[in-house]
Amino acid sequence: MTSDSHAPVPGPDDQGREPASAEAIRRKAAEAARLARIFGDVLPETTGDERGEGSGGAGGDEWLRSQVPPHHG
Repeated sequence: MTSDSHAPVPGPDDQGREPASAEAIRRKAAEAARLARIFGDVLPETTGDERGEGSGGAGGDEWLRSQVPPHHG
């Protein structure tokens, strides 16, 4: 029977934070779920560029022209 006095001990990470416990992770997930139920997704996980949504082009110009009041010709 040997004692391993050189075994790594959990400690702060590279940014000085202590490792998260399972309870802290569970609480954070529960809080995120509660906020999602109340407010919905505030920000999407991906951007329009990542999803391939166009940001204008000819469609944007067409929309802009359709918004001009008749008296502005």
